Amino acid sequence: MTRARLLLEDVETDAGPVRGTVTSEYRLFQGIPYAASTAGAGRWRPPRPVRPWTEPLDATRPGAMSPQQPSSYAEVGSLDEDCLVLNVTTPSPVVGGHRWPVLVWIHGDGAVGAGSFFDARPLATGGDVMVVTINYRLGIFGAFGHPGLEGSGTFGLQDQQAALRWVARNAAAFGGDPGNVTVFGESYGGLSVSAHLVSPASRGLFHRAVIQSGFALMDMPAGSVFPGVPAVEWFGWRSTADVEAAGAAVAVQLGCADPATALDRLREVPVEQLFDHAQGFQPYAFGNPTLPEVPAAALRAGRFHRVPVLAGSTRDEHRLFVGLFRVLAGQPVTAGQYPGLVAEAFGGDADRVGARYPLSAYPSPNLAWATLLTDRMWARSTFAQHRLLAEHVPAYAYEFADRHAPMYLPFPPDYPPGAFHAAEVPYLFPDDQFRSAATADQRHLSDQLIQVWATFASTGGPNGPALPPWPPFNPAQPVPHVQSLAPGRDGIGPVDYAAEHNLAFWSHLP
Repeated sequence: MTRARLLLEDVETDAGPVRGTVTSEYRLFQGIPYAASTAGAGRWRPPRPVRPWTEPLDATRPGAMSPQQPSSYAEVGSLDEDCLVLNVTTPSPVVGGHRWPVLVWIHGDGAVGAGSFFDARPLATGGDVMVVTINYRLGIFGAFGHPGLEGSGTFGLQDQQAALRWVARNAAAFGGDPGNVTVFGESYGGLSVSAHLVSPASRGLFHRAVIQSGFALMDMPAGSVFPGVPAVEWFGWRSTADVEAAGAAVAVQLGCADPATALDRLREVPVEQLFDHAQGFQPYAFGNPTLPEVPAAALRAGRFHRVPVLAGSTRDEHRLFVGLFRVLAGQPVTAGQYPGLVAEAFGGDADRVGARYPLSAYPSPNLAWATLLTDRMWARSTFAQHRLLAEHVPAYAYEFADRHAPMYLPFPPDYPPGAFHAAEVPYLFPDDQFRSAATADQRHLSDQLIQVWATFASTGGPNGPALPPWPPFNPAQPVPHVQSLAPGRDGIGPVDYAAEHNLAFWSHLP
């Protein structure tokens, strides 16, 4: 963004006035509370209304991040449970009577992150839309459960619903259209969007949905993400009973075994001490009022809200995970290990899988393993999701395919990240780091993606006068349309996604 003179503007929300930053190009309001603090008695409770205020609230800087620990890929941290805030970005100036389409961004990961990490100014100004980025409870604070605890395993999801309700009440005050709200998210955020598609409590809170590298239908073969971790049926979901049992075990470990007092005592445990027991509290729980059934089953049965959907994945999804948890962790896949990994993951089908993905076809065992799992885990479940959605609503499918997208992690030269998981996100939220690393063609692709996402938010489809044609996904066609998104003159166009990812082969395997 070009530098512009900063002014201040007050906007009246339903809880009180907020004072944000305004220039000739954009308006930005940061750190607006959409729910009360989750500290103390508010921990592991549904989000509660914020206490109203009368004096203008300073919205010129980000609010607190949700409690989180630094990780190998995100050196950020927070202990603050007063964290349910959001940020509003719009073009400037406001034109009387005009209402911008609203996009609500749910960030990914599930254990780290914040809405303020994403610079929404290029998307808002380039797409002529209002963008809302949100914080929500993460990890053990968002997905904890315990017998007798209302909302077990769904607090982060309930936070997102509270933020969407805030948008319905307040978007018009900022110039947005509360009758045209698109919820979009990537990775764990994409999973969250899938959850909202099936959650009864999300009905009517949004009118379009964008799922970027979500994994609502994805399982996890043994050893596929973390070395030595057994297979799980669902990568992103867990039964309420399992979550509550895990929480009861944590309570015992923390000396809070008495069911009559466990929750009160657990709410007094310091944030940093809970971090030591956070493992496993990331998937959303199902079998409760927020998610009555596993969302995969609801999607397969057509039990989801009827809104247009734009959905897709990246071409080389799993390279990020192999890079993080094997290459950078000092546990690279070796030629000697490869057959054993395939056997661990696929059991009696290992010989067939190994023959389809022989080491000789790839520059390294790491890339062979990453390609195999991209196809089996990500591409197979993504394509199945396209089919299920397209049976009931307008569905538009994409594959982000820039195999030279800027990468910010120190992967070695012999492990190219390709079009890795989350590679498209900086193209929608381009900041100075992206612009300095990107080529002219990549910056142009960023502009195009902003137009596509904004057009979809405005009209319910990705087609516009200056955009490449994009037919809907049609399961009845021999090759349903999937739009490849890559830089260059001919970078955007159809791709045979099923053939590219060996889906005919995988369709015959469990």
